Amino acid sequence: MEPSDPARVRRWLSGLTKSSQRWIRATVLAGVWVGLATIAQMALLAWLVYQGVIEQQPVASLTLAFLGLVAVIILRALGQGLQTRFAARCSEEVRREVRRLLHRQWQSLGPVALSDASAASLTREWLDHVEALNGYFARFLPQMMLAVIVPVLILVVVFWLDWLAGIFLVLSAPLIPLFMALVGMGAEKVNQQHFETVSRLSGQFLDKVRGLTTLQLFGQTAQASATLHRRSDQFRLVTLKTLKIAFLSSAVLEFFASVAIAVIAIYIGFGLLGYISFGPSSELTLFSGLFILLLAPEFFQPLRILSQHYHDRAAALGASAEIMARLDQPVSQPLQAESSVTTENASVIAIDGVSLNYGNSPKVIKNVSLTVKQGETIVLTGPSGGGKSSLLHMLAGFLQPDSGSISIFGKAAGEEPVGWLGQKGFWIQGTWADNLRMTSPETSDIAIENALHQVGLADLVERREQGIYSTIGEDGQGLSGGQARRLSLARIFLADYDLVLLDEPTAGLDATSEIHVLEALHKLSQAGKTLILSTHHQALLTLADRLLIVNDGKVKDA
Repeated sequence: MEPSDPARVRRWLSGLTKSSQRWIRATVLAGVWVGLATIAQMALLAWLVYQGVIEQQPVASLTLAFLGLVAVIILRALGQGLQTRFAARCSEEVRREVRRLLHRQWQSLGPVALSDASAASLTREWLDHVEALNGYFARFLPQMMLAVIVPVLILVVVFWLDWLAGIFLVLSAPLIPLFMALVGMGAEKVNQQHFETVSRLSGQFLDKVRGLTTLQLFGQTAQASATLHRRSDQFRLVTLKTLKIAFLSSAVLEFFASVAIAVIAIYIGFGLLGYISFGPSSELTLFSGLFILLLAPEFFQPLRILSQHYHDRAAALGASAEIMARLDQPVSQPLQAESSVTTENASVIAIDGVSLNYGNSPKVIKNVSLTVKQGETIVLTGPSGGGKSSLLHMLAGFLQPDSGSISIFGKAAGEEPVGWLGQKGFWIQGTWADNLRMTSPETSDIAIENALHQVGLADLVERREQGIYSTIGEDGQGLSGGQARRLSLARIFLADYDLVLLDEPTAGLDATSEIHVLEALHKLSQAGKTLILSTHHQALLTLADRLLIVNDGKVKDA
């Protein structure tokens, strides 16, 4: 996947805020509430010190002011809590929407197109890439607005107290965003490199763990380990580079903020001592001077927080580029189904003038027309590479033809679920019941046991201590190839599909497992299911109501 244009990525990221504008506004309002409470808190602190030191007021007479200070602190804490809650809600809605977009794209691409991506890369897209958006929407985006609003409120108060101190703040404020921008110019690219590197590393690590047996047999474990070591070292260097930029931006901000606060402190100190008589410095009091001095760090605090979260923006842009690369992956558009469906074609599978090719390669399916009656068993045979699997993928809706149309009992291919048994099954780490309930979540234990009986696995399960709740390892570990294939076939019995597509259902099976699969398919055929299967095995040809030869992209009766 090619990385997306940076400007387009930023526009896409901004567009995600449309669905959560109310939560962004609520977060900013809560932040403004915190800013106002902070100003009030500093005013009360300065007033209490002034009354106690200059006016020599007894502590008892300041009780109400102390209670007011406690109340303001509580209000500030409440505002901070609401700000965090609203920000989290905003981020949650955005991440849910992005996962919805990814899920829709994965469905549109189908298993054939996604087979080029490793499971680790897809997992990182769903988890890490989407989670990387959290900091941007929960912290950076609201803080970017607060970094303008809160300092302006403080400036108004400071200018009212002492316009010269206000000018010092105004002059120092632009330096911080300027240096933040300069430091952050390379952050986007570095973070995108970070996500690309870790995606490749994750995919390679998972692939090598899965293929560890093969690597050991061919004596390639040392080379695989060296490759992973190089990739890990690349990831380490990119991570350190990312952290260096993050620490540098924070250090630059802290430096300029500290210098600005020090200048204001010197001005107020010399003004109160009478060494400065320029402008309003002669009117400074302990109250106004201390109030300004207390507000000065709070003036820079929103910018400090923004700097701390600036790497969240870079991380979000890097993750968004990876997500958009997946969303931009071309999807073959489904052909328009006929507007009216007659009773006749609602009972057949109709393939009319279908052609298919992959990219710029020659056509793998060439102008194929075929009609299959409901309840028929069709066996596709022919040399490898003739187009059998491609034809099954189009019937399942995994691929869309370049021309022609496919109607499955009156509906477009892919609109209704079908039973599918591919050359490579899918099993999760869990119990037998967990694996069978993947396609039929509400099915009962009795139905599961019956489905296992249909595929000849009932005796095996009964010998397990916990029956259908016995554990199966990831990728069917603990089962032989034939047992795992029959377990996949049991899902088809549970889900009760009208159309069942099978791609080489007996490939690589021993004689006993092959017999069980044959018996199971015969039961499905007797139950009136429509079976379309591809095979090279002579035993499966006996199931056929029609035997079709697929060769060089063309289909003809045997």
